[in-house]
Amino acid sequence: MSSARESPAKNVVSRETWIAVLALAGIATHLVLRYGVHAAHLVWLAPLVVVLAAGGVPILAMLAKKLWAREFGSDLLAGISIISSVLLGEHLVGTIIVLMLSGGAALEQLATRRASSVLDALARRMPQIAHRRQGGAVQDLKLDEVQVGDTLVIFPHEICPVDGIVREGQGVMDESYLTGEPFQISKAPGSKVLSGAINGEAALIVEAEKLAVDSRYAKIMQVMEQTQEKRPRLRRLGDLLGAWYTPVAVILAALTWLVSGNPLRFLAVVVVATPCPLILAIPVAVIGAISLSAKHGILIKNPAALEQIVTCRTLIFDKTGTLTYGKPSVTEILCAPGWERKSLLQLTASLEQFSKHPLAAAVTQAARAEDVAPLEVRSVQEKPGQGLQGRVGEHLVRITGRDKVAPALPGLPPPASGLECLVFVDEQYAGALQFRDAPRHDTRPFLHHLGPRHNMGRVILVSGDRESEVRYLAEQVGITEIYAGQTPEQKVEIVTRETGQARTLFIGDGINDAPALMAATVGVAFGANSDITSEAADAVILTTSLERVDELLHISHRMRSIALQSALGGMAASLLGMVAAAAGYLPPLEGAVLQEVIDFAAVINAVRVALPTRNLIDF
Repeated sequence: MSSARESPAKNVVSRETWIAVLALAGIATHLVLRYGVHAAHLVWLAPLVVVLAAGGVPILAMLAKKLWAREFGSDLLAGISIISSVLLGEHLVGTIIVLMLSGGAALEQLATRRASSVLDALARRMPQIAHRRQGGAVQDLKLDEVQVGDTLVIFPHEICPVDGIVREGQGVMDESYLTGEPFQISKAPGSKVLSGAINGEAALIVEAEKLAVDSRYAKIMQVMEQTQEKRPRLRRLGDLLGAWYTPVAVILAALTWLVSGNPLRFLAVVVVATPCPLILAIPVAVIGAISLSAKHGILIKNPAALEQIVTCRTLIFDKTGTLTYGKPSVTEILCAPGWERKSLLQLTASLEQFSKHPLAAAVTQAARAEDVAPLEVRSVQEKPGQGLQGRVGEHLVRITGRDKVAPALPGLPPPASGLECLVFVDEQYAGALQFRDAPRHDTRPFLHHLGPRHNMGRVILVSGDRESEVRYLAEQVGITEIYAGQTPEQKVEIVTRETGQARTLFIGDGINDAPALMAATVGVAFGANSDITSEAADAVILTTSLERVDELLHISHRMRSIALQSALGGMAASLLGMVAAAAGYLPPLEGAVLQEVIDFAAVINAVRVALPTRNLIDF
C-alpha cells in the first residue's frame, strides 16, 4: 500500500469527525434558538437543515455505496432513519441520528490511527544510493543505476543494497530479518550477501550479482504488495449482528406502516431500532481493549483484530525471536579425554572476552552462569579467517572452526546441527562448544495451554531456518507440525492455505515474516525490532514475552464478551421499544430519546473493558 492509497482513508475519518462536531453544534444551536430565544420556525430549523445537508448527504452517499456492494451493515438502518425523518419533517430526529453515526466513526478514528504504510516503511529502510568502486575512486550512484558486475563498497553498519558476492574483506552481516537465521553470519571472499542485510563493523567489497529490482529485498516488497491486495476484508462484529437485525427492523417498521396507515409510526420504529449499541458501544469496547492492551505493552494497530483473535483456531509461529531468544547460547561442551568441562570453559571464556565474534558473547555468558572466573590473558591475536589465539595462564589456546582443521583429526566429534567452535590447548585438541538458539523458558507451558484455554486446534512452526534447527526446537517445545527453510513467498502460501481452512493467528518478528503477518486472519509482531514488521501486523507486542501473547488472547476474549453484552442487550431493549412504537405508544422524538438512554446504558457497560482486571496469564 502506498501513501497515496492511505490518504483517502485518512480523509474519510477526518470528514466523519467534522460531521460529528457539526451535528453537536447544530443541535445545540437549534435548542437555543427554539427554546431559549423562541425564534421563528425557519430560523431554528436552519441549523438542522445545514447539518442534514452537509453531514447527512455524505453519510448517505457512503451508505449507498455499501448498499450497491450488497453490504448490509448495522449503519444501513440508520441511513433509512435519516431519510424517513427528513421526508416526514422530523429534522431533529434525523440530526440526532447523523450525530450517532458520525460519533461512532469518530470513536473508530481513535482506534485506527496508522503512522505509515508497510511498503513505505520497507522503502524507507533501503538505502537510496550505492557506493561503486571504479579504479581507486568510490562513486555514489542511485540504487536503480547499479548494474550486474559492479563493484560496490558496503561501509560499516550500512544496509546491503543488492544481492552479491564478497570479493574483498572480512566481517559479519545480520541477516536475521531476512532469512530467519538467529545469528550474525560471517562474511569472507566468496560469501553470498543479501540485499537488506545489515553490515557489521568492517567494510566489504561486493560484486553485484543482481539488479536492485531483482534482489531479495525487492522480492519481499513484491510479495508484500501482492499479499496486501489479496487480503480479504474481515467483517466486523457490528456488521455481523446488523446483517440480521436490520432486515428484521425494516420489516417490522414496514408492517407497522401498512397496518396503521401512519408513516410516523414507521419513523418511530426505525428511530428506536437504530442500532446505536452497535455503532457506539462496540467501538467504545474496542477502545477500552486498546487502552488495556497498551498498559500491558501491546499496541493494537488494527481494532478488528481484537474481535477476531478469539475466533482463531490455528496458531502459526515463526521460530527465531518468537519461540526462541534469537541469539546463540552454549548448549553442549564436549571435552576430549583428560579435560574437565569447567576447565575447558574457563580457558575458552577467558580468551573469548577479547573477541568480537558473534559467538564470543555466548561463551562468556555461559561462564558467568556457572560462576567460572576468567584467567589472565596475553598475546591475543584474531587474524581474519584463522580464528582466535592467545596465552591464557600458562597455556596457548586457539579457538577456530571445523573447516580450519583436518577432517580426520583424532578425537574430533561428528558434525552436528547448529554452530560450534573447536578449542585447542597447546596445539592439542581439547574439546568443542556447540551453540543453538535456545527456546524461551515459558515456550512449552504456553503452547500446552493453548488448546484447553484458548481452543487452539493446531500449532504450526514455520521458519526460514535450517530443518535441523527447526526440528530440534520443535522437539524441545512439543510442536509436531513444522515447515523449515521457508522463503517469505512460501510462508505466505502456507498461511494462505491454512487461513482457507480455519482462522489463523500468525506471530513473527522479522522482515521475512511481514507478508505472512498480512496473509493471516490476525498478524502479531513479536517485539519492536522492525518498523516493517510492526506496520504489517495487526498488533505489536513490545516486550518479547509469551506472557504478553496470553494477555492479548484474554483481552480479546474479554472485549468480545462485553461488546456482545452491550450490543445484544441494547438490541433487545430496542426491540421492546420498537414494539411500543409500532403500537403507537412511542412517537419518533420520544423514540430518539429512548434510544439515547439505551445507548448510554450500552456504552457504560462497554467502558468496563478498560477497567483493571485480575491477572490475565493462566499458564
